[in-house]
Amino acid sequence: MNILGLSAFYHDSAAALVRDGDIVAAAQEERFSRKKHDSRFPVHAVKYCLAQAGIGPGDLDAVAFYDKPLVKFARIVETYFSVAPKGLRSFMMAMPLWLKEKLWIPYQIEAALAGCGIRVPEKIYFTEHHEAHAASAFYPSPFPRAAILTVDGVGEWATSSLGHGDGNRLELLKEMHFPHSLGLLYSAFTYFTGFRVNSGEYKLMGLAPYGEPRYVDAIKDKLLQLHEDGSFRLNMEYFGYLDGLTMTNDKFAALFGGPARRAESEITARETDLARSIQVVTEEVVLRMARHAHAVTGETNLCLAGGVALNCVANGRLLRDGPFKDIWIQPAAGDAGGALGAALFAWHSIEGGGRAADGVHDSMKGAYLGPEFGDDEIGAWLQARGYPARKLGEAEWAPAIAELMATENVIGLCEGRMEFGPRALGSRSIVGDARSANMQ
Repeated sequence: MNILGLSAFYHDSAAALVRDGDIVAAAQEERFSRKKHDSRFPVHAVKYCLAQAGIGPGDLDAVAFYDKPLVKFARIVETYFSVAPKGLRSFMMAMPLWLKEKLWIPYQIEAALAGCGIRVPEKIYFTEHHEAHAASAFYPSPFPRAAILTVDGVGEWATSSLGHGDGNRLELLKEMHFPHSLGLLYSAFTYFTGFRVNSGEYKLMGLAPYGEPRYVDAIKDKLLQLHEDGSFRLNMEYFGYLDGLTMTNDKFAALFGGPARRAESEITARETDLARSIQVVTEEVVLRMARHAHAVTGETNLCLAGGVALNCVANGRLLRDGPFKDIWIQPAAGDAGGALGAALFAWHSIEGGGRAADGVHDSMKGAYLGPEFGDDEIGAWLQARGYPARKLGEAEWAPAIAELMATENVIGLCEGRMEFGPRALGSRSIVGDARSANMQ
């Protein structure tokens, strides 16, 4: 059975193709459009996945989308009415896009498949956002059974979920709901320290080691009421994302000594200390969630997904200090991975497809699930466009690259299938000599 999984319209749109539970292909739209975090319907990624799987006009059996648009739309409308008349500007900015695109997903699926010469299958599934995240975490993992944590900004209503996987069955046991969100809390600090929300969080994480955790008490005292099980409530008096166009407001700025840092301006000790402080709080919340998941499920293994699962520092802390023997993290933990999760949820949870897990090997194929290009294809492309190039023998290319790096050149590597997810794993990497200050 061939199932096409899709994610779109928020950030990191992607497509994935699963055949009888085997992951054949998966890729983000940004890799084809060259627009970072491209949120548009993933037409190019769909074409790639169908071609990679050799899908003919009548070969596609089902399509699975990674959330429920009508439920998400209802949340936006309900949120607006809860804060009205505040938030009118943001509401009026959101409505045209919803009415033009986000409520018409079946038609966009039909158009995309028609462009590939593929008939629309009878089965079109819409999973819940956190079901897709949980499925992307558990089903490809090596564990026959595991606890599951998904933590992100927000799906339909859920912002974090605790689940349990056993064989081909997956169940979400508990959820936290919008507006109380660890992902949105972290993004608020991303915004306040001058980085771009939904893309600059890794910069905030990288900034943390340079600071001191001097704002931890202020965060805990003023911004969130944290419980032992990792659940919490945010004090919305300090945030702007419910009724405004920014993540934080003037009260947040007053708490942390002035307005948000302007993008690309000098980074001061305040920003490094804020980064360290929110990182410390994030790790504490994740640890509490994990301990509660362990207590509820009794499992020794944990699977993670959702945008917060890309915080590798928190993941390392969880592995060192948490209650689980082992953890497995979906490499495309953000919304891109939701496309894969939706397809896997459709196969295992809806269609009842079997699953094999040996406790050691996952089914992600090293996350090398994107397109690849042979030497002849690359050579023809370069020649057609007039780029200077020379082909190196098998014994020549590594020394040549090493020499270029040693003389402070930057190298782009393209070898084998492209990675799925935001981490460079060697097939698509930019490398330079880390000993050189010029490279930094």
